[in-house]
Amino acid sequence: MDKRDRALLFRTRLNEAMTDRSLTQSALARRAGVDRSTISQLLVSDKRMPNAQLAADCAEALGVSADWLLGLSGRPEPVADLLAMSLSETEAPRALIDEAIFGWHQEAAGYKIRHVPATLPDMLKTRAMVQWEYEPQLGRTADQAIGAFEDRLTWMRGARSDYEIALPMHELESFAKGTGYYKGVPADVRLGQMDRMITLTQTLYPALRLYLFDAHRVFSSPITVFGPMLAVLYLGRHYLAFRDSARVDSFTRHFDWLVREAALGAREVPQFLRDLRDAIKD
Repeated sequence: MDKRDRALLFRTRLNEAMTDRSLTQSALARRAGVDRSTISQLLVSDKRMPNAQLAADCAEALGVSADWLLGLSGRPEPVADLLAMSLSETEAPRALIDEAIFGWHQEAAGYKIRHVPATLPDMLKTRAMVQWEYEPQLGRTADQAIGAFEDRLTWMRGARSDYEIALPMHELESFAKGTGYYKGVPADVRLGQMDRMITLTQTLYPALRLYLFDAHRVFSSPITVFGPMLAVLYLGRHYLAFRDSARVDSFTRHFDWLVREAALGAREVPQFLRDLRDAIKD
């Protein structure tokens, strides 16, 4: 950037930051520890640029980034604030599509949502499956929570978002057999759940695409990528939410890798589900 252009940009941003914070030249000079005339010259000169110390002092006094004042960054927030905004930790209660998750779905309405669930995808579950899975934690509020869950599913399906879900094959195999996490799920509940997944993976395609990967070859922690804006890692008790574009892009590439390496593509999944269903004994 030409020196004159950079000086003009600095002057514009310095004045903008002062206006936003209702600071006079005298007030800024006091905070920065310089004479008022120094600030005045910075605001009128079309050539003068501050030295590094003065730029840093002005930035600190105004609560902005020195790089932004100097035209080296497009974001005015200091680095520490940018880091705080780019990564947040949110409690993950044992609940059906809790407030945080639903808020992120609303924010990403219309964008593609990529999802690796911790168990069967919530948006594909039957009411009977939800009751088996969540009633022990929800207690008396189970009916109310399940009703809210179904309302949110209805909203999500009308939000014009495409959903891509990647799931390890052994998750569905374990569910069909009623082993591991799914030990104790009655056969009729498993049959109903299989029927629902078969129907939804057929009728909602291509807006909903389910891919199955072999965990012997590839692996993924539970993650969700909400369009280009947000990537969320599920830890169990907490979500780690990333908003910086580099991290979101990294999560997106990871998910796309899962899809490329999938053992079964979205068109093949309904038949795989039918085969699993046929093996369930009433």
